Amino acid sequence: MNLSRSGPGLALAAAALFGLSAPAAKLLAGTVDPWLLAGLLYLGSGIGLGLYRLARRLIGHVGSDAPLRRQDLPWLSGAIAAGGIIGPVLLMYGLAAGTAVQSSLLLNLEGVFTALLAWSFFRESFDARIAIGMAAIAGGAAVLSWKPAEPLALDGSVLLVTGACLAWAIDNNLTRRVSGGDPLQITTLKGIAAGSINVLLAMVQQAPWPASSAVLGAGAVGFLGYGTSLVLFVLALRHLGTARTGAYFSTAPFVGAIASALALHEPLTWQTFLAGVLMGAGVWLHLTERHDHEHDHEALEHSHAHVHDEHHQHAHESGTPPGEPHSHLHVHGPLRHSHPHFPDLHHRHPR
Repeated sequence: MNLSRSGPGLALAAAALFGLSAPAAKLLAGTVDPWLLAGLLYLGSGIGLGLYRLARRLIGHVGSDAPLRRQDLPWLSGAIAAGGIIGPVLLMYGLAAGTAVQSSLLLNLEGVFTALLAWSFFRESFDARIAIGMAAIAGGAAVLSWKPAEPLALDGSVLLVTGACLAWAIDNNLTRRVSGGDPLQITTLKGIAAGSINVLLAMVQQAPWPASSAVLGAGAVGFLGYGTSLVLFVLALRHLGTARTGAYFSTAPFVGAIASALALHEPLTWQTFLAGVLMGAGVWLHLTERHDHEHDHEALEHSHAHVHDEHHQHAHESGTPPGEPHSHLHVHGPLRHSHPHFPDLHHRHPR
C-alpha cells in the first residue's frame, strides 16, 4: 500500500473533519450544558456509525477488516474512558469558557502529547526533527495561554483544553493497540459507550434537556467530526503509527481556527498570529520528516486487513477469504531490509 497516498491522506481528512467540529460545538455550547453536549456528540457518533454498519450488512457488504478480539477489550476500554468520556467533557467546558479560535489552536497539543507518550511508553522512533517540531507547537500553546493580567497568569479555559488534549493523547496510544481491528466497530462501540455514560452523568446532575434541533445538531456534528473522523484516524494509525498520525492530525486546529474566525467572527489577536506561526512551523517539521534506515522485522503473528505486499508473503489455508484486501490470522517471518517507512503495524521498532 502506498504510504504517501494512504496514511497521510486519511490522517489529513480526519483532521479536517475534527477541526470543523470545534466551531460547530462552540455554537452549540451556548445552548446546551457542556457535559450533556459531550455525551450527545459521542452518542451521535456511535448511533450514526452503527446505522451505517447495519445498512452495509443489509445490502450484503462484507468488510475485510478483522473483528475485535477479547484481548483488545482492556485497551479499548481505556481509550473509551480517556478519549470518549474525559476528553470531550474538558473540551466542551473549555469551549464554553474561551474562544473557538483559541481552543482550536490549542488542540495542537494533542499531537505533542500523543508523540511524547508514544515515545515514552511504546518506544516509537523519535528524532531531533520531531522534538523541535513539538517544542514549536508547545511554544505556540504557551503564547496562547499566557494572561499576565490574571492572578495565575494562565487562562482557565486553556488548562481545560490542555487536559482534553492529554486525555485524547492517552486515547490515541491505547487505540493504536487495536488499530488492526475493524475501525467502524471500534468507533461505534466507543461512541455508544462513552456517549451514553456522559449523557447519564449529565442527567444525574440535572442538566436541562435542550431543544430537538440542538440534539440533532449535536448528533450530526458528532457523526462527522468525531465518528467519521475517528474511523479515518484509526485507519491512518495502521500506516503511520501513533506519533506520525498525531503530527498529521495537528493540522486540525488550523482548520478549526480559520473556520471559527470566518463563521463566528472571533477576533484574531497578536497572540493568535504568533501561536499560529510557531505551531505551523512545528507541524511542517513533522509533515516533512523522512524515516528511512535498515531495520529488522521479528517473527509476528496477528490479524488485520492486508494485501500481499513485501510484508505479506504467506500461504493461505483453506477457508481464507478470497480477494484482496482480506483479513485472517497470518504469520510474518523474520526479515531485514531498508525502505522509507512509518511506525505502522509492521514497523514498531525502536530507533
